[in-house]
Amino acid sequence: DDVLEVAAGTCACARAFAPHVASVTCLDMTAAMLKVGEEAARRQGLHGMRFVLGDAAELPFEAEAFDVVFSRLAFHHFPEPTRPFAEMVRVLRPGGKLVLIDMEAAQEDLRAAEDALEKLRDPSHVRSLSRAEMLALYEAHGLSVEACEVVRMPVHLDAWMQHTDTPPAAQSLICRQMEEELSGGAKTGFSPYRREGEILFDQKWTLCIGRKQPADA
Repeated sequence: DDVLEVAAGTCACARAFAPHVASVTCLDMTAAMLKVGEEAARRQGLHGMRFVLGDAAELPFEAEAFDVVFSRLAFHHFPEPTRPFAEMVRVLRPGGKLVLIDMEAAQEDLRAAEDALEKLRDPSHVRSLSRAEMLALYEAHGLSVEACEVVRMPVHLDAWMQHTDTPPAAQSLICRQMEEELSGGAKTGFSPYRREGEILFDQKWTLCIGRKQPADA
């Protein structure tokens, strides 16, 4: 298979695919992150990989160029997720698979609160999609969904904020809101809990796999 990772970042997933497929293309709009991925691939002795600087909303590839197109933990950064999804469908061959992995939004009445804290932690966050919204993307583009699974990922609050170098003032505000919820106050959408003195919460990672139908199907 020829595989494309969209918004690949440091290409962690693409590097996992590389030994098992014919080729893997990593696309991201941040050159520094692609460089990290390329150097890691070189150290791992991986072959058949290429690293392309580009925008997910305007993929620089011909139509029907890949057998598998996937994106991991990127769609919550897109202001208009429909456009990148449509581009992923365009470059996917008939019969190929489109794989989307991302954090699932909190229940409807808590989505705004959850997104506000996500943006406070990482200003590049735009909006988490619900599972229904993810599935609607597949339906709108005529892909048949073959799998949709959810895994709960325990996350340590401190490590979560350190991962994005969240400023100290923002960290303090996030921690205060989490503490308030633990004390029975306003809900954040994260449902935090304590374990061995640390604050944790569970992220819901949703995996959707859809297949592009042949033109005559």
